[in-house]
Amino acid sequence: MRIIIAGLVVAILSTSCGSGNKEAEFVAGLDTAQSVGPTIDAQVIGQILQGIPAPLEISVLLKESGKKYNSAFLNSPDNLSKYNSNYKRALNLGIYGTDLGYTNIYEQNQDGIKYMGSISELANGLNIGQFFEGETIARLATNSKNLDSLLLITTQNFNSINEFLQTQDRANLSVLLLTGGWVEALHILCEVAKANPTNKELQETIGEQKIILENIMLLLSFYKESDPNMASLLTDMEELKKSYDKVNITYTYKESTFEVVDGVMVIKDNSTSTIDITQKDVEDISSITRNIRSKIIS
Repeated sequence: MRIIIAGLVVAILSTSCGSGNKEAEFVAGLDTAQSVGPTIDAQVIGQILQGIPAPLEISVLLKESGKKYNSAFLNSPDNLSKYNSNYKRALNLGIYGTDLGYTNIYEQNQDGIKYMGSISELANGLNIGQFFEGETIARLATNSKNLDSLLLITTQNFNSINEFLQTQDRANLSVLLLTGGWVEALHILCEVAKANPTNKELQETIGEQKIILENIMLLLSFYKESDPNMASLLTDMEELKKSYDKVNITYTYKESTFEVVDGVMVIKDNSTSTIDITQKDVEDISSITRNIRSKIIS
């Protein structure tokens, strides 16, 4: 299992239709100062995205846990009207993206359609609706067989969105979108893990998020002096880190090898990691994550 569970994180971003005249309109409707922090090199966020595993990896993990679909884990699409600031819109765009991915895994297409509607409204509210193409989203989000293709498209398009937001001095929105999606993915995983206390793989996947948390905190720290909202979010993440400080990750390096998969030569990473995490750690992480998420979706 690779480092991050957020293969669900941006499962709603589709092929870019091109920015066109939308770029000139982007600044309209923004509710904070024109510049709220430094421009972050696209490679910084890109390096985090590179740790995202194939969605089918997560699908198998959740389904093998025996936990059935539970919409109570998700942020209701009915909460959309609460999100009237760009800070809330960006965070909850990430959250709804993860929720859509979850409905996809369990083939709950009717719920998925509701989330697509909320996602579209939030994207338009942030003036990044040009990066969302409804027919493609609908086709991919209602066909779980296309999850791998969806992840490839979403990763590429997230990079495009990040680059676009940087040109508008709004790279902070990229950070918030990524953070919201990650928090929701961690929340869902914790809920499943609590119901399956003997499932070590679920626990270890939660433990692996320690590395991603550190990266997210680094991104948020770039804005703590210029954006009170992000400073407050960073403080919440620091509380989460205290629980993660009890989790130990030990890496064992082994040289990579080449192998042929479906006629294609690929590099196989033979390194392994050992995650030392207890059920009490899972419960503590879950509790703090729930509190952070509650602030985001309220």
